[in-house]
Amino acid sequence: MSLTDREQGAAATPEVPPARGRRPGTTVADVIRAVTAGDLPVRITAYDGSATGPADAGISLVIRSERGLSYLLTAPGDLGMARAYVSGDLGLEGVHPGDPYEALRVLKDELRLRAPSVAEGLALVRGLGWERLLPPPPPPQEAQPRWRRVMTGLRHSRTRDSSAIAHHYDVSNAFYEKVLGPSMTYTCAVYRSPTDSLEQAQAAKYDLVAGKLALRPGMRLLDVGCGWGGMVRHAAREYGVRALGVTLSRAQAQWAQAAIEREGLTGLAEVRHLDYRDAPREQFDAVSSIGLTEHIGVRNYPAYFGALRERLRPEGRLLNHCITRADNRAPHRSGAFIDRYVFPDGELAGPGRLIGEIHDVGLEVHHEENLRQHYALTLAAWCRNLVEHWDFCVAEVGQGRARVWGLYLAGSRLAFETNGIQLHQVLATRNGSQGVNGYPMRPDWTP
Repeated sequence: MSLTDREQGAAATPEVPPARGRRPGTTVADVIRAVTAGDLPVRITAYDGSATGPADAGISLVIRSERGLSYLLTAPGDLGMARAYVSGDLGLEGVHPGDPYEALRVLKDELRLRAPSVAEGLALVRGLGWERLLPPPPPPQEAQPRWRRVMTGLRHSRTRDSSAIAHHYDVSNAFYEKVLGPSMTYTCAVYRSPTDSLEQAQAAKYDLVAGKLALRPGMRLLDVGCGWGGMVRHAAREYGVRALGVTLSRAQAQWAQAAIEREGLTGLAEVRHLDYRDAPREQFDAVSSIGLTEHIGVRNYPAYFGALRERLRPEGRLLNHCITRADNRAPHRSGAFIDRYVFPDGELAGPGRLIGEIHDVGLEVHHEENLRQHYALTLAAWCRNLVEHWDFCVAEVGQGRARVWGLYLAGSRLAFETNGIQLHQVLATRNGSQGVNGYPMRPDWTP
């Protein structure tokens, strides 16, 4: 039997004294009914004893305190719900906190919202107490809003990027080992079959990247944003490639270098704690970028792909693997929850913008593919790992951060499944004189 969020975190939720001056008869359930239309797909209960929605619903939302209600009222949308959930003031029953996918799916597909009239809204707030509109301090897991981050530097400056990366990646290597599995790979895997294990799928991804780059013994590979060195170690171990990885996360670099030494790959593989902009200005046979483009800022695409081009020898290949918007016209910046709790300053562009920017720095694009369905399967596997190791993960990073991860992974899975976001691999070459690119008439890798 899976543990409910109430069993995991109710004891940690502080008691909040009841509101003063509330008009008798106004309940939290009244507010829920006022802002929703049609039948509720879930049961909703509240600290004041009120409830609404079907009593036999498989999933229940529990608003445990007045602070939780204030989070919901003062930051409508995903930010308010995230604050209440991460703090433990909003509980989910019927799903495990490490994988709230089914609750998110039901709410997305079946919950219908409506806007109450101004008069109705004022009456409800008066009834609950005006103090409910005073924003409580956000949970400690929340990053500062964008406008306050300027204190750490301009957006996507070296200092600010370093701070953003540390917020997400320098949490706990032991935590990541449990969630990501033995490969320590935090990017989309490639599934030959939905029944493949996560480890099989991650190895298949690295083999696909190696094949597209035509890696051979003795070649030199630069892997920017290398994470815990998965591609670097795979390329050295399986292909005899001399591979250098760079990452802006100090914790990742330390773990990766230790793994290289454990696996006896010293001399072939190396990971350095470096900004991609400071990677050696040498010409490599191949460059891979697997999951870094999301962090650099869309306006920096020209400089980014230009820097990668400079580090490629003529006829060398670049493989860029990143999350994209499904629509080229969609906003680049992420939503409030992702920006505050997961990837501060993260930005995504559509695949057309991505390919256009690669093309415009003088690289020749040869192949592109969308792996979004593979990422949905990858995220489901990470959620299973988080559920399996929930107690360890909570002990390692705390209840709030573990809840952030469950919410983020499950929500991302839903977004990939419904084509809200995509994952694209783009293969390009730096051409030599007279347009010579070294690329064969047909792809020389196994799709």
